[in-house]
Amino acid sequence: MRIDGRQPDELRPVSLEAGFIKHAEGSCLIKMGDTHMLVTATVEDRVPPFMKNTGKGWLTAEYSMLPRSGRQRNQRDSNRGPNGRSMEIQRLIGRAMRAVVDLDAMGERTITIDCDAILADGGTRTAAITGAYVATYQAMEWMIKQRMIKRNLITEPLAAISVGLVRGKELLDLCYEEDSTAQTDMNIVMTESGKFVEIQGTAEADPFTAETLLKMLTLSKKGILELIEMQKVALGIN
Repeated sequence: MRIDGRQPDELRPVSLEAGFIKHAEGSCLIKMGDTHMLVTATVEDRVPPFMKNTGKGWLTAEYSMLPRSGRQRNQRDSNRGPNGRSMEIQRLIGRAMRAVVDLDAMGERTITIDCDAILADGGTRTAAITGAYVATYQAMEWMIKQRMIKRNLITEPLAAISVGLVRGKELLDLCYEEDSTAQTDMNIVMTESGKFVEIQGTAEADPFTAETLLKMLTLSKKGILELIEMQKVALGIN
């Protein structure tokens, strides 16, 4: 039995509220158990210098944890300087979303995805990606209304989830207690068609086998497809 009573292949309770921030072109409040992420998408009529005069758009992300989102107070990134963990996670979020956005058809515009952890209990990066899809989809719909683009430029749905090997058992969607004691932990980003965007996996103790990897990938696919259905409900799409 897991610490919170879930089955090995069961997600934590999930809710996604699209349009949570009225001023943003797109936004989502995503809750996965006691991990709560606020994600916004902002559209700007500019691109980074390396993209100028290409006719293409850009998508980037920023990630941070509020000071008391965790068990101890975190210093704000603005006070402590560059944070290696935050930079690694925001690059992951950006890569994940760029994989399913037709940047060539966006024009020289930038979508910035801001992901802030309000409450952290494991899986903040994967929750951020799942919420980022909802926020970006909304931003695309806003761009259509503004006649910036003619269609939604997201090529297919995408979500992310954590999996791990805890006490010899493959588990889906790790909470903090499970993640902190896992023999192996992984973060999986996958599209609705079953294509992997990113697989981050580390053996914290003994190396894991190909059989264990396959079991964890199978678990992740189940969880991600469930999350994609929830994204569609939040967005009001089929």
